[in-house]
Amino acid sequence: MAATTTIEWTDTTWNPVTGCTKIGAGCDNCYAARFSERFRGVPGHPFETGFDLTFRPERLLQPLGWRTPRMIFVNSMSDLFHKEIPSSYIAKVFDTMEQADWHIYQVLTKRSSRLEKFVNERFRTRPAPAHIWLGVSVEDQQATSRIVHLRRANASTRFLSVEPLIAPLGKLNLEGIAWVIVGGESGPHARPMDARWAIDVRNQCQKSKVSFFFKQWGGRSPKSGGRRLEGREWNEFPATLSAARAQRSSRVRSAA
Repeated sequence: MAATTTIEWTDTTWNPVTGCTKIGAGCDNCYAARFSERFRGVPGHPFETGFDLTFRPERLLQPLGWRTPRMIFVNSMSDLFHKEIPSSYIAKVFDTMEQADWHIYQVLTKRSSRLEKFVNERFRTRPAPAHIWLGVSVEDQQATSRIVHLRRANASTRFLSVEPLIAPLGKLNLEGIAWVIVGGESGPHARPMDARWAIDVRNQCQKSKVSFFFKQWGGRSPKSGGRRLEGREWNEFPATLSAARAQRSSRVRSAA
């Protein structure tokens, strides 16, 4: 059964791996680690080992059993391109994503150089399928180097998760980027997000004709600050989402 989620920009989550290690400032107050560690040592609990990197091979084929099309956030509780995850295991995740192609998959990583290498080796002669969206997390200006790796990856749909936005990003190169998500940090030690940082990213997206999604202001809880930026909600998605939905509708009509 699919995991339910309150993440506004996806329908469900799929975690063939859980657990991770911190590699940057955006990881300091990781929600996934905070949640997982609450259950460390609880016998029989899925997070009995806390946030230690854990393979879940029994989940590899889950999307094949989900017949209703949905957007799936891949490894919401980990990072698929963590250095300790074998390429052969990552390949199995991609095998499922390519086979269950009625879904849209949102793959997000901070290990951008490994994403670039894996994707370009797997898709040497063609871009990754359009229903597999590939993205990187960008929390401050130092992390914008990840965008370079993403833009070099042989992807059809690229996106940025600017969350938590903890510092101004400066000028972004959005060429080849289809979607940008912005959000503030949440939790007991949440760092505040300056409105000017979010507005600047929004303005750059508008100038570059990139879809923009404002997820949250953050605060003590994810919903405490609301989702309105300059008086409105921003819920844009990549154009490939509309194309994928149209393609699925065509398949249903043909089958009928």
